[in-house]
Amino acid sequence: MATKDQPIVIKKYANRRLYHTGTSTYVTLEDLAVMVKRGDEFAVFDAKSGEDITRSVLAQIIFDQEGKEGQNLLPINFLRQLISYYGDSMQAFVPTYLENSIKMLTENQSKFRDQFANAFGKDAFGMMEDLGQKNMEMFREAFSMFSPFTKMASTTTTADTEKAASAAEASSVDDLATLKQQIAEMQKKLDRLGSD
Repeated sequence: MATKDQPIVIKKYANRRLYHTGTSTYVTLEDLAVMVKRGDEFAVFDAKSGEDITRSVLAQIIFDQEGKEGQNLLPINFLRQLISYYGDSMQAFVPTYLENSIKMLTENQSKFRDQFANAFGKDAFGMMEDLGQKNMEMFREAFSMFSPFTKMASTTTTADTEKAASAAEASSVDDLATLKQQIAEMQKKLDRLGSD
């Protein structure tokens, strides 16, 4: 396992499999992403050459995360600007600047969360959920316009609902009586057939 001075060693083999030497198991990029989120320090080495390939593996994790629906953290303009710094005279300063910026963001994340809660109220996530429910209700209402067999509950009054329930109950009692009568008649026919 990793110590403060020694990170976990991950070996990458020619078949692209990643081997966690601390647990003696194969891991995936997703597993490594979880380790990063937990704060586990690790270094990835090419199993054949011994070359440290941690940077390219971390970049691959970012690439995979960016490819997932709704997971985008890197705006397109940021990516374009970042690409433009490769080979530029500013290239040497960019890593330090980005590292310090993300360090500041990490150190201040609790302040940002508090400010978000203050700006949008203590129940900011509850507000987002309410908004989602309202959007779903609007979607249902719009859908009902295109479906002739659906009637939205929001468009009926309580009295209408109670009348419909009473009518359905009466109809179901009538249907049950009719069904019982039909069963009795069928039983009589079966008895007659059996006696013949």
